Amino acid sequence: MSAAVVLFDARNDHTQAGACRIGEEDLGAFVKIPGGGFLKGADPHYPEEGPPDYVFVSPFRLLAHEVTNSEFAAFVAATGYVTEAERTGGSARFQDSATPEVFLSWWRLDPDASWQTPRGSGSTLEGLDLHPVVHVTLNDARAYADWAGGRLPTEVEWEYAASLGLFDPDDPFSGMRDANGEPRANVWTGMFPLVDSGQDGFAGLAPVGCYQPGLTGAYDMIGNVWEWTDSAFAPSSPQYTIKGGSYLCSDTYCRRYRAAAREDFEIDFSTGHIGFRIVQDLP
Repeated sequence: MSAAVVLFDARNDHTQAGACRIGEEDLGAFVKIPGGGFLKGADPHYPEEGPPDYVFVSPFRLLAHEVTNSEFAAFVAATGYVTEAERTGGSARFQDSATPEVFLSWWRLDPDASWQTPRGSGSTLEGLDLHPVVHVTLNDARAYADWAGGRLPTEVEWEYAASLGLFDPDDPFSGMRDANGEPRANVWTGMFPLVDSGQDGFAGLAPVGCYQPGLTGAYDMIGNVWEWTDSAFAPSSPQYTIKGGSYLCSDTYCRRYRAAAREDFEIDFSTGHIGFRIVQDLP
C-alpha cells in the first residue's frame, strides 16, 4: 500500500470533509490476507464474544478500505439499483437528545435518510465522496459485492484480518490507539452521547484512509463504521453479524472497537453508522 495518506494534525479542526485523503492508487485496492490460524473471540469482554476458539482461515483478498460513496454511486449508476432504505421508508440516524439517558432517544427512523441523503431531507453527498457509504442493509451490500466481483467477508475472515492488522497482538485495543494513547481509529471521544470532542481528529464520520493502516495494509478495520459480514449472529438467528465498532463507540459506552467485538443486526434495516467492505477469493 502507498504511504501517500495524509494523516490529520490533532492541533487543527479536521471534522470537515476533505481534511485528509487516501492516495488515488489506494482507492479500490485490495490487500492479500495470508491463510493461517488464530484465536477467534480472544480476550472476550462481553458474553456474545466468547468462548475463544482456535480456527484456520484460507487466504483471500480484502478491500483496503470501506466502500465509499463514490464507489457505491458508480454501482447505482451502472445498475439502477435502489437501496432498501429508499424503497421501504428510510433509515436510522443518530441524533442529539434532550433525554440522553433513554437509549432509543439517540436514534430516529428518518423516512428521508438514505445513502444519497445521509443526514435526511435536504442533505447531499457533496464533499462526502470518500466517506464510507452508510444507510445500506446487508442485502444492499451483497448486491454491491456481486456487481464488484467479490463478496462480503465471513465473520471469521473479518476478525482474522483485523487481528493480523493489530500492532500489538497482546493488546486488543491497539487497533484503536497506540501505546502512548495516540488515535489509530475514529471513535467517540468525550462524554457519550452528549459531546464528541473530536480529539481523535473527527466528530462524526471520517473519510476512509485517514488513519494509519494496520499491519495488513487495511485501513479503518476498527472504528468509523460498523461493517457487515455474511455470517449469522448465532445458529438459526435471523440477525447477521457486524464487526469493528464505529465512531459511536467510546470508553463510556460500548468499547466495541476491538477485533473480537461483535453485534447483531437485522439484514433488511440500515443506519448511519454501518457500512461494509468486500473480499475476493484467491484462485
